[in-house]
Amino acid sequence: MNSEIDTLLPQVRQPSRYGGNELHVVKKEWDSVALRMVLAFPDLYELGMSHQGLQILYHIVNARKDLVAERVYTPDRDLEELLRAHHLPLFSLESQHPVADFDILGITLPYELCYTNILTILELAGLPFRSADRTAAHPLVIGGGPCAFHPEPVADFFDAILLGDGEEAVLEICEAVRAAKESGEERQAVLERLSRIEGVYVPSFFEPRYDDGGKFLGMQVLSGNGLVRRRILADLEGASIEQPPLVPLTRIVHDRLGLEIARGCTRGCRFCQAGMIYRPVRERTPEKIFAMAEKGIAEGGFEELALLSLSTGDYSCLSELLVRLMNRFAKEHVSVSLPSLRVGTLTPAIMEQIKRVRKTGFTLAPEAGTDRLRRVINKGITEEDLLATADAAYGLGWKLIKLYFMFGLPTETEEDVAAIPALAQKVLKAGKGGNCRVNVSAATFVPKPHTAFEREPQLSMEEGYARMDAIKKRLYGKNCTLKRHDPRMSYLEGVFSRGDRCLSRLLEEAWQRGARMDAWSEHFDLHRWQEAAVACGLELDGYLRRREADEVLPWQHLGIGVRSDFFAEEYAKGLREEYTPDCRVHGCQQCGVCDLKTLKPIVHHRKQEKAGIEPAPQETPRPEETSAPQSLRPHFVYKLTYSRLGNARLLSHLELLQVFFRAFSRAKLPLNFSQGFNPTPKVSFSPALPLGTESLAEFVLIDLWEPLADLGGFVPAMNRQLPEGLVITQAVLAGKEHAGTMVTTYHLRLPKLPVQAELDRVMAQESLPVVVVRKGMEKQLDLRPLLHSLRLTPEGELALSVFSAPGQPGGKPLEIAAKLFGLPEEEIRRARVLKVASEPYPVSEK
Repeated sequence: MNSEIDTLLPQVRQPSRYGGNELHVVKKEWDSVALRMVLAFPDLYELGMSHQGLQILYHIVNARKDLVAERVYTPDRDLEELLRAHHLPLFSLESQHPVADFDILGITLPYELCYTNILTILELAGLPFRSADRTAAHPLVIGGGPCAFHPEPVADFFDAILLGDGEEAVLEICEAVRAAKESGEERQAVLERLSRIEGVYVPSFFEPRYDDGGKFLGMQVLSGNGLVRRRILADLEGASIEQPPLVPLTRIVHDRLGLEIARGCTRGCRFCQAGMIYRPVRERTPEKIFAMAEKGIAEGGFEELALLSLSTGDYSCLSELLVRLMNRFAKEHVSVSLPSLRVGTLTPAIMEQIKRVRKTGFTLAPEAGTDRLRRVINKGITEEDLLATADAAYGLGWKLIKLYFMFGLPTETEEDVAAIPALAQKVLKAGKGGNCRVNVSAATFVPKPHTAFEREPQLSMEEGYARMDAIKKRLYGKNCTLKRHDPRMSYLEGVFSRGDRCLSRLLEEAWQRGARMDAWSEHFDLHRWQEAAVACGLELDGYLRRREADEVLPWQHLGIGVRSDFFAEEYAKGLREEYTPDCRVHGCQQCGVCDLKTLKPIVHHRKQEKAGIEPAPQETPRPEETSAPQSLRPHFVYKLTYSRLGNARLLSHLELLQVFFRAFSRAKLPLNFSQGFNPTPKVSFSPALPLGTESLAEFVLIDLWEPLADLGGFVPAMNRQLPEGLVITQAVLAGKEHAGTMVTTYHLRLPKLPVQAELDRVMAQESLPVVVVRKGMEKQLDLRPLLHSLRLTPEGELALSVFSAPGQPGGKPLEIAAKLFGLPEEEIRRARVLKVASEPYPVSEK
């Protein structure tokens, strides 16, 4: 472990983001592998750990003994500033090696407003921004993800970019780089190797051309073929991840087990880029999904599993799968969620199953306010469908319905905009009074590449604000609220959605001016971008304009598999309000992606109907499900003593609770739960430690409804469920816990120790008044009543023993030492604290 980094981490907010000791992380000896890859997500840990794609690649690479994949996320501003101030490079989470030491830096491109974070990663890693400025001494920077299908604004920063599915391609990329590394090839030769892999785009092999006025004229091919074709995984079933999931130690945005049940959507919404770049539909079998769910929950301990797809409700075996999952996990307090549901797919049977889980909110996406405009965008649902679904949801107990709309869609009129709040009011009325609510989310439509609307203009910011105000004025009543997406953020998203390589200069300039984390409203500052555009001589409004039918687009050299004239045909059908059916139900619509031999839709209900497969039976009840009700169960309380060392000291108390709850779930402990609407395990912990403090003397009390059969084997079994740094040392039946005064002893490792005379002087004082800060306010505190003893240990550490009692003010050990001996801030930051014992007072004789 890097000692300098180790010193910095306790100084930042949520240091657990950077510890790299999550459960199931892969750590390999640095010199034991032939090739090293670090996978980067250009945003905070909370978002990056929620991203399925990065975890899929992580496990695939690490399954090979000769390869290693580690992770890095964009550090928050506090760590960024500390790394820069201390001249330390950005490091990987698993081994804390500098990012620049890896052979490949793989960066996900998830959304346009994270682009400046890419520059943060490169700069903190000590890498030149532009591919042309890098040498053989630098890692290859390779991109992938949704924005890879139009990467031109960031293309100059990447050596190569993968278009499409990465399950097979990532190993081919690793193999190519490994072979080139072993043969000592020059960087240009490595790029030529990569360009021969299906789906890999090497930006330096293409040069953009412009006329004298700066208008984009197309790409000049400098090497290789003129069209880079998207990589498509033909069958999702064989790509299932067998490795256990990474389990975060802190709360993340989507803190759950995510199961991809299908990839691709062929509903054909004309605004939707994902529906084009992920074709065709490829489903996993219900049996495979169920097996993945059982394994993932058993190895992860999550409280929720989510069935993921672009349109989960379209999964052909959803009813059967949902019933089986609910029957299996409901009694284990594991909920099942379906984050992406269409109005037309919500059958009463599916809604009945969802009802078993939770009724916090029900999300529907009509997108437009009128049936006419929904026909233009090929949404395929009517107002009648929406209201029927809302009526059913309210009838089954939901109180909140969330509605998502876009404004600025092609052919939109004032009547279409006015229909948005009117439709929201109709949905609210479907609740028939009571405390039903509707939340409306509205955002500016951003035309995306590789869609039927890719040439359409985007609303200006002024137009966006005007339409937002029009919607707001027509929404009335306290039970109908509007969540507005900032039109300024949509404006910048639109610029990058359809921009060209000229925008790389804008990115650098805005980054130099402080642009960071632009997807977070608290960090976003459009004025900074506008100033950067002036400095670069760029006119941003021009990127939102209409593209003419004969105009070359900056992404036309990147093929997603859809034939070139399909979008024009769909656009014309949209203007005529003609419906394009879903090919998985109504036959091939000739988009061009499938050859119907090796590449075709995989939808499992067709096979089931032919085979006459019976629906899955109810799962056999587990022993704990048939036991006595909670109120009648016996109670066996055990005390587990544990140590908390290394990066485990970076966990907050709330994070520590989550870690243990999930560990108990994985260990299948027969925990007693509290009564009420939201049952929680009956578990209690020793008092919270200051963040950054290590300990040999922590405990947790667990209340079980049956005794542990093998107490001796319990401790090693339980330790296998805990992340690095947490180790249970003893498990015993608990007696009555001491509720009075305790004496807690800490060993402080300080850069400079006080001498014994100083310790004696302090202990001789009758009073030691100091000023401390509590909840942002200064308060007087006498430290002398807190002190039990002060001494120097043979190991050269300060042993500080303090009193603590319920309801009495106390102090953190480092705070006490700093006040007593006048320690400067730098020495406090470099100190280490270890709690070695906590005993009832008077202290028992040993």
